[in-house]
Amino acid sequence: MSEDPGRESPRIEVVTGAATADFLAPAARLRIRVFREFPYLYDGTPAYEEEYLRVYPRAEDSVFVLARAGEDVVGLATGLPLAEADEEFRAPFREAGFPVGEVFYFGESVLEPAWRGYGIGRRFMEERIRHAEGLGRFRTAAFCAVERPADHPLRPADYRPLDPFWERCGFRRHPELRATYAWKDVGEPAETDKPMAFWLRPLRSPA
Repeated sequence: MSEDPGRESPRIEVVTGAATADFLAPAARLRIRVFREFPYLYDGTPAYEEEYLRVYPRAEDSVFVLARAGEDVVGLATGLPLAEADEEFRAPFREAGFPVGEVFYFGESVLEPAWRGYGIGRRFMEERIRHAEGLGRFRTAAFCAVERPADHPLRPADYRPLDPFWERCGFRRHPELRATYAWKDVGEPAETDKPMAFWLRPLRSPA
């Protein structure tokens, strides 16, 4: 999708720490809606989302970057110190001897399809990087992404991986860091473990 010149781009807002609690409901809605698409194929539930997202208001240095069209939240990107993320994400770094306390972890980045093509994904990256560097104690930004086989039966014919975009944002895939995370795929009866690949980029060194 390309930007409609007659349509105003959503405004970007940043909230942190306890203030993220005000946006858990739209965050849950967006995660369930957007992650249902390939490659995540996530069959989410409001009950699970409520529990999963609760970590953000508890983490003093967490961040939500919001894309808002009027009063509606149409996109959201999240982050928090890796030390406060789920164990599944911390363990690969600890096992590799990587200083967990120096890593800021980028969680979800979800955007309604109607608002794609406005450069919002790049703003989501830039604002989270700015937030992490402003905290002054993190040397690395990291996120992980699910890996699906190229011949997956639900892969759309026009699907384009985001790897080139992530590389333009300064991230590089680190195959030595591997994780699995379990969720229920659309159309499947139960949760299964999914392989996750980590991507890292350096942050401006603390003074």
